[in-house]
Amino acid sequence: MAVHEARQSTHGGGHGGGCVCGGCPGGAREGHRRAVAAFLAKRDELADGEGLPTAVAHSTGASRQWVSDELTRSAREVADRSRQAGETWLRNLWRGTLLALWGGVVVLALVQAFTAIGTGWTPARTAGLVAGVTAATALTAAARVHRSCGGLLAPLIGEDNRLSTSRAVAACWVLLAVFAVLVLAVELAGASDPADRDALVAGLELERCAGVLTVLALTCAVAVLLRHVVGTRVRRQTLQKVRADRPRAADLLTDDSGRGDFGDIAYVLASGVAVVFAAVRLARRPEQLPDLPWGLALLVAVSAAAYLAGKFAEGGRPVVLSVVRAREAGDLDGPIRTGDDIEIRGAGFVPPGAHTPDLLARVVVRIGQVHVHVPLVPVPGGFANPTDGVLTVPVPVEVEPGEVEVQVVTAAGAATGSHRIDVTD
Repeated sequence: MAVHEARQSTHGGGHGGGCVCGGCPGGAREGHRRAVAAFLAKRDELADGEGLPTAVAHSTGASRQWVSDELTRSAREVADRSRQAGETWLRNLWRGTLLALWGGVVVLALVQAFTAIGTGWTPARTAGLVAGVTAATALTAAARVHRSCGGLLAPLIGEDNRLSTSRAVAACWVLLAVFAVLVLAVELAGASDPADRDALVAGLELERCAGVLTVLALTCAVAVLLRHVVGTRVRRQTLQKVRADRPRAADLLTDDSGRGDFGDIAYVLASGVAVVFAAVRLARRPEQLPDLPWGLALLVAVSAAAYLAGKFAEGGRPVVLSVVRAREAGDLDGPIRTGDDIEIRGAGFVPPGAHTPDLLARVVVRIGQVHVHVPLVPVPGGFANPTDGVLTVPVPVEVEPGEVEVQVVTAAGAATGSHRIDVTD
């Protein structure tokens, strides 16, 4: 039976582990894995000069264009497979978020039970469990509505399909505040003594919870402000954003290119320790909202300021600094002519997160009225062209001699300013 199933998987029958149809989770992942392996093998083969057809092997320009076209076609297949795998993963994620949510409720119940040993069960413990179940039930309904978008993670995913650090931090404080209010509400509903009810209502007074409310307002304001700032900067082309295949937990601590970001890490760590402290204060004094000390509130405010400053400082519009004629060994020096290769030097040609082959193939150079796609030049383990600071493209014969403008359009859609060059006959 195992041999029969393996043969079915090899021949594409059924929806087992070898299925690459994209309609099932295993198939989407397996299809993406195979597409990536095939692309890497083809890239390394072409980088070694193997696999070129004899019809184009005699011409450097023709062989380079053929190699670029072949790699672009394979890269688009990899991107399609990656997109399918990401969408399938996101559709199946909502069940995992529910398991984590109700697992938290179980942990809360166990903690309540263990801490009640020796001290006895109190109405506050009952209120905590009821508040946890109530909040989990409401979140479960919301996750089911957004089950095709990641369940509970749907509000935390930005327009670039990455987890938003600012939204995640704000969501933690909102959940803590809602849970604390639910605990007070349940205790108030079960209190029979007027003095106890007055004490619970007094627990909502501003002087007792000013720190938590300040941090809650600050983190929510940061999330809203950052969404507006990022959208405005993208439209003005002062910030380049490319869409990710799927959100990852590492997005909370890294930039778009996957490198650790100081502002994100500081903001998450400072907010995390403050949330833990507030949760402990709530557990110790469930009759009032947690009174967060102003020192911790200031710590969160400083980390939020550093986080915002980092977001304002990152990015920038791509720029062309110079354009020169590319010269190979043995060539004579001379002016730029049609058919020559030109080397465009600048910065920001490959934005963060756009280092995948399909996005590299989308970089375009406008020379006069002609749009030239930057050819992919493979080398073992990567690509020599395009890079973030240098692009090499041929000058097409369709370009009229004279003074022409050169402009680069990146994979994110941002365009550089025009740079003038002289093209001779």
